[in-house]
Amino acid sequence: MVVKNIHVGKNLRQKNACEVTGQYVELQGETFYQIGHFDQMTDFFISVVSDSNHWMFISTRGGLSAGRVNSEGALFPYYSDDKISDGSPFTGSRTLDLVSDDQKTSLWEPFSENYQGVYQTTRNLYKNISGDTLIFEEINHDLGITFRYAWRTSDQFGFVKTATLENNLLRTVSVDILDGIENIIPYGVESAVQNSLSCLVDAYKKCELDELSGMGIYSMSSILVDRAEPSEALSVASVWSEGLPQAKKLLSSVQLDRFREGLAVEQEVDVRGRRGAYFVNDVITLEPKQTSSWHIIADVNQGPAQIRNLQAYINKGSKIDADIEADVARGSHNLAKIVGISDGFQVTEDRLSANHHFSNVLFNVMRGGLFMDNYWVDKEDLIAFARATNARLYEQSASVFARLEARLHYSDLIQAAKVTGNAGLQRLCYEYLPLSFSRRHGDPSRPWNKFNIQVKQDDGSQLLNFEGNWRDIFQNWEGLSLSI
Repeated sequence: MVVKNIHVGKNLRQKNACEVTGQYVELQGETFYQIGHFDQMTDFFISVVSDSNHWMFISTRGGLSAGRVNSEGALFPYYSDDKISDGSPFTGSRTLDLVSDDQKTSLWEPFSENYQGVYQTTRNLYKNISGDTLIFEEINHDLGITFRYAWRTSDQFGFVKTATLENNLLRTVSVDILDGIENIIPYGVESAVQNSLSCLVDAYKKCELDELSGMGIYSMSSILVDRAEPSEALSVASVWSEGLPQAKKLLSSVQLDRFREGLAVEQEVDVRGRRGAYFVNDVITLEPKQTSSWHIIADVNQGPAQIRNLQAYINKGSKIDADIEADVARGSHNLAKIVGISDGFQVTEDRLSANHHFSNVLFNVMRGGLFMDNYWVDKEDLIAFARATNARLYEQSASVFARLEARLHYSDLIQAAKVTGNAGLQRLCYEYLPLSFSRRHGDPSRPWNKFNIQVKQDDGSQLLNFEGNWRDIFQNWEGLSLSI
């Protein structure tokens, strides 16, 4: 077979075909599983988990959907997985670099499918053991630059994209970088409306920049309703950055072609009728072997008070990076505790099997839930359950509930119900299971299943709530019991 040399313009098209590899590596002080040359594989879907109510489904092509609680709280459009993958060129992370040395300036767009064969590159994908950090990495061997970005979650801040630029050369380079996220959904857009009326949704979008804090605020100028009544959007999506304090901020993708042509971009403060984006633009000078990192932080369902408090926090500018890292680490620790409660940790000679067991237990718990406080029952939560389930029976048995301890063991609750001789009360107490952290197994590959991650109250306290189905409970508990 004759192999032809293919040219792109006057340049020979680079051949980046390499064998896909898999191995454990240490990165940033943590163990990750690395898939080397992942771009040589057929693209596939990944979930990034959280100890809180975040959800994220992402394609290896970069396109994603993410949000809080359910698909109605999306930060990026919630579509079926094929549409999310197809939307990778304009949804999620996007980075453009103008890399300059003494001789020339080169345009490089990491992970862009439009630049395949232009440079000799290596693309690697990393996921940590707990599954709450996903890192995309592209090494440009021709330019001597590595770019990587990580997706993580924070209960306090929302979704954290952390980007890192690394100079692999022995000389100084200057990088004019435009980095950010695209296709941001204002809060309040229902997934069904986004799927069927997305062009109309775009027309009502409003993107504003608070120049003092550098925060982008994404809202609907009016909620879409088919009634003759006013409907104002009182909650918004917010995006801000940390680590590049002098950077210009862009709220749309309109100026990307200007940047590609080497023209200066102008800061955007008010964009209407377009898909929202958030980009930071700055010039970074990297000494030999030096790295530079920054964060882009996004969240949904932000009310006026939350926006005002967040702006004040950003403007204060004290220990923001440390606070972000601490809250991300806190979430990872909480996730490990959840798996630990369910006996998900193993230490064996077979590292891969032990980590596979961790993942299996985690996803089983995410479906079936777990007893966060073993078999201890909170009286107030029990009463709330009884009122919601059978208000008449609760009123008839109010004196029984009043005599219960504020915190009691589940066996004591059952005994107290049996003493009354009331079969209805016994049944009600048997039905009460203080479970948390469960959700139905819906995702973009099964969009007919609707998940709802209810893990905390409006005041931030823990919510005991079961959201899967009963088959999930018994199916998963049986597997967990056999694994002990």
